[in-house]
Amino acid sequence: MIITRTPLRVSFCGGGTDLPSYYLHRQGAVVSTSINKYVYITINPLTPYFQNRILIKYSRTELVDSVDEIRHPIIREAMKITGVVDRVEITSMADIPAGTGLGSSSSYAVGLLHALHTYKGEYVSAAQLAAEACEIEIKRLGDPIGKQDQYIAAYGGICHIRFNTDESVFVDPVICPQATKLALEENLLMFYTGLTRRAGDILEVQNSVTLSKMDVLTRMRDLCDEALKVLQSGRSLNRFGEILHEAWLNKRSVVDSISNDSINEFYEKARSAGAIGGKLLGAGGGGFLLFYVEKQNQDRVKQVLGNLQEMPFTFEPQGSKVIYVSDV
Repeated sequence: MIITRTPLRVSFCGGGTDLPSYYLHRQGAVVSTSINKYVYITINPLTPYFQNRILIKYSRTELVDSVDEIRHPIIREAMKITGVVDRVEITSMADIPAGTGLGSSSSYAVGLLHALHTYKGEYVSAAQLAAEACEIEIKRLGDPIGKQDQYIAAYGGICHIRFNTDESVFVDPVICPQATKLALEENLLMFYTGLTRRAGDILEVQNSVTLSKMDVLTRMRDLCDEALKVLQSGRSLNRFGEILHEAWLNKRSVVDSISNDSINEFYEKARSAGAIGGKLLGAGGGGFLLFYVEKQNQDRVKQVLGNLQEMPFTFEPQGSKVIYVSDV
């Protein structure tokens, strides 16, 4: 039996420039972090007592005889890539529902690939995991998504990720004082809006308007450099909240469906209660709101957002990892 644990992520700035419609014209960049919410994948040899040859359990159960019969697209393609195609049971669990803006589908793909390679006795690097997950989601399945989720899930930590016009990707850990990381962590609050959405629907529209929004997206990318300066200096951390605010205003202007009246109302309430800045995580339309709030104002922000469920979290320093291996 193999069990992998792969983190979900929070993207601070630069989202949208990891789409090929942008980075094939100009270098894209994001600053993101993995968090202590996870996707778990278990792979076990299927005993001969099962008549079928492949057993898959997620929100539904599949019992099939061949990989081509598998309905779950990511599982089907991951098994094809790794060559694990027979007498296997795959199950999955997650701390957070899909469609909430934390990159769960890409974390699922990375964690599944990690488990399948390990099941075969193969070492696999973070770079290979991320590249194969992108191959599955973007190339094979044609999802209109970007690359940042796969890379932050594979590498983990707070990272500056750059997406080059030649399709290469540079991943650099953000080096900053531990006290700065702890202070940033303490000043971030996350709330669940109760709304879920399919990221691909919004990103498909965003892809179609990217060329007409290049200047806005480039400003969103450039905010990554400003965020890095704040983190690396360890000073004026409140500037990070201002960067989140500017990034959100820019993001909201790219596609109307990224936000809605309810989300805008939640955001303005939090700002009026003392939040310096924030953003809706993921592609938009629902999921989690992230705010930068100084300690003395956090109770007020929680009070005005009383209808929303807070989700405490911490930064996760590691990416996808194997947490259990057994021969039995």
